[in-house]
Amino acid sequence: MNGALYCPYCYHRFTARQIMFRCTGRPGPTGRRCESRTDPLLAAHTGDTAPRPPAFEADGRKGSARCECQVETTVRICPFCHSQLPTHFGAADSRLIALVGAKESGKTVFMTVLLHELRNRLGESFGLAVMGADDYTRNQFPADYEDRLYTERQLHESTRTAAGTREGRRPLVFSMTLNRRRAFNRSTIDRSLFSFFDTAGEDLRSADSVERNARYLAAADGIILLLDPLQMRGARPLAEPGTPLPEPGGARDDPAGVLSRVTDLLHDAGRTRRGGRIRKPIAVVFSKLDALDGTLPEDSALLRDSPRDAVYDEADGRAVHEEIRALLDKWQGGGMDLLLEQNFERHRLFGVSALGSNPVRDENDVQRVSEYGVLPRRIQDPFLWLLSEFGTISRRDSPRRAAPDNTAAKRRL
Repeated sequence: MNGALYCPYCYHRFTARQIMFRCTGRPGPTGRRCESRTDPLLAAHTGDTAPRPPAFEADGRKGSARCECQVETTVRICPFCHSQLPTHFGAADSRLIALVGAKESGKTVFMTVLLHELRNRLGESFGLAVMGADDYTRNQFPADYEDRLYTERQLHESTRTAAGTREGRRPLVFSMTLNRRRAFNRSTIDRSLFSFFDTAGEDLRSADSVERNARYLAAADGIILLLDPLQMRGARPLAEPGTPLPEPGGARDDPAGVLSRVTDLLHDAGRTRRGGRIRKPIAVVFSKLDALDGTLPEDSALLRDSPRDAVYDEADGRAVHEEIRALLDKWQGGGMDLLLEQNFERHRLFGVSALGSNPVRDENDVQRVSEYGVLPRRIQDPFLWLLSEFGTISRRDSPRRAAPDNTAAKRRL
């Protein structure tokens, strides 16, 4: 473990030597047992007030340490928030992906469907094994995210702002393993950690709130920026009849404004040289695209499913990028592509639909999944592109012909 590390829970930077340990709480050789108490640092960052054995400093480069009670422990914790670090932390590629977006852009639904796909159909196609890296993720994601959307068929409530919560929101941290073929028919297991933090749209409404609530952006290896085209003046009139439109938020919620503020923050955090561009990749994703299906040609790349081969298809991705780029002019967001080109070394435009069709409201005015169920389209594209940028999965650059799958168009008829 060499160089700087970032905690996947609080996103502070530290070295391997600074990693701390927590006592196991078991009796030592003399019968002494360390007393368990609430860890104030852990409680402040996560709201976890459960009594725990004490934390102590030792050389974090080693896999274990001995507490003053003489009990040996392998429980490693972050020196800033005292969260227990996942297995293989430091040894695995700790890829931190920040998910940000404007108010009502559908970030929580997007994250839930993406992770569901990674843990099921997509994981099988790519040979990915995705699992929660800690007890919180293993318990909360199925109960509060997957079951709510897929079993109860109910959409999630708006994410609370960090400023309006008693404790900071906790990210979902997943461990991903990939069996990769090497030379001479050998294979190795690549392990990565992915940390998803769902920030509220209101946290991106002003420069001050971005600065207070988005430290994780600076620590992230890649950014997924989710934007709602229905917040754009040119796109709103084009939506399918009956589409629930977000409340107009003015300049604060305009996708171009959100992109500009995120760009400024990343420049400041990375101390980009004058005239330089941001090096970390950003996937700019336009959500709820099913509401605009009627405006797309029948052979649109946005209407067909993503390629299902175990590589990122560059030709397909470029076709989607160019199509979104052309749509930005129609949506009155033409300057966004120029902003990305001038400020980021690596960027890509995407169009996705997490649900596949408009949600409906029941008799209690609760938003629910439509009768068709959850039918995502191109939901994995941004994540796979980032994986290819990291070198985690391979990229196919050769042109590829694919017959359009106009499932969405057929469903409208």
